Amino acid sequence: MSAMAARRTTNHGVAVLPSHSSTPPTRQVFSSTVGHQPALVAVAHGSRDPRHAQTVAELGAAVRGRRVSLQVEIAYLDLSEPRLPDMLRRLEAAGVRQATAVPLLLAPAYHAKTDLPRALRRARHDHPRLEVTAARALGPSPVLVTALERRLREAGIWPGDPSIGIVLGAAGTSDPAARRQIEQLAAEWASTGWAGVACAYASAGGPDVATAANQLKRQGADRVVLAPYVLAPGILPDRLFAGARAARLDAVAPVLGAAPEVASLIIERYEEITLLTASA
Repeated sequence: MSAMAARRTTNHGVAVLPSHSSTPPTRQVFSSTVGHQPALVAVAHGSRDPRHAQTVAELGAAVRGRRVSLQVEIAYLDLSEPRLPDMLRRLEAAGVRQATAVPLLLAPAYHAKTDLPRALRRARHDHPRLEVTAARALGPSPVLVTALERRLREAGIWPGDPSIGIVLGAAGTSDPAARRQIEQLAAEWASTGWAGVACAYASAGGPDVATAANQLKRQGADRVVLAPYVLAPGILPDRLFAGARAARLDAVAPVLGAAPEVASLIIERYEEITLLTASA
């Protein structure tokens, strides 16, 4: 392990993670009236781990900081509160008539293709006065690579070092198309100077962090680093961190969290769908 990485050791062994309180702040929902913009509802998966909701709340605050005139709310598909149906009910009751759901998902897998559309179909039935549209998932996007490199720099790793191999650690998906997109992102990132970039998954059959790290060492990497392709802490990210400790990786970057690039990408996804709707 490098001296710089050692100085940044935390309870994960090598990670640099933000400190979080256990409970995210509670927001009161008001009607969005500025310019009659649709409200932006950032929809995360949810987790029983309180760090997840706190990080998502910080990301929501970062989005608000970039668009002070925009009403930004947070909702969850499962496990955390408020659930998406409850948030949409509150918006309708507050007089909001348009909302755009932006999935805080890094690949268009099951939650983006099935869970969110199903929830929105139900919402349109239950809340006929509220027009709800859905943006596409955050990933794939080169903006996320920029965010990953920001987090690597925080762990003392500068982008494009040809002696370093990157384990791109994702939560995992059984969706073949979504998996191919993550692997394509890894292949494109590898072409920017790294010794290599290999995918690892915390679920859905792997490969795990150790397998990806061994692949990179066979490719000639002198050092191997974990770049978590996840938005917030939780059970699956912790599996990635545990795998990094077990495999004795040289450094571990923080989760993407409220990186400025992620906040900007949420607004970009929101504007894609709102501009499309306005021009229809």
